[in-house]
Amino acid sequence: MQQLRKGDQVIVWKLDRLSRSLKDLLLTLEKIENTGADFRSITENIDTSTPAGRMMMQIVGSFAEFERAMLRERTKNGLAAARQEGRVGGRRPKLTPQQQKEIILLVTSGHKTGADAARLFRVHPSTRCTTPSQTPHG
Repeated sequence: MQQLRKGDQVIVWKLDRLSRSLKDLLLTLEKIENTGADFRSITENIDTSTPAGRMMMQIVGSFAEFERAMLRERTKNGLAAARQEGRVGGRRPKLTPQQQKEIILLVTSGHKTGADAARLFRVHPSTRCTTPSQTPHG
């Protein structure tokens, strides 16, 4: 953006590659226009060197912002519904609660080092057990 000069043209594949909100998009386009450069979006076929192209860009920008807001809302609602059903996101634990208890017992009793217990259960020594203070490494 700092290197734009009069007569240059900023070309993007899709409008949402340029900004995340209509406000940001309009400010970016204003900066482009103030330098004397033009803007083109290939996918939406928008060319701001014409009045019709500037109008279309604003309309398409509004719809793109609306679409992102709807996606965010659906994602938020989906995660909330999953939590209500008792599901949580993230990676599944590598060790079962019983395996974690066995590792903790082996390490705290001194029968195995954390590294030995990790090898025995085929996990990395930094793999965590139930609480951070109960890791399998010694």
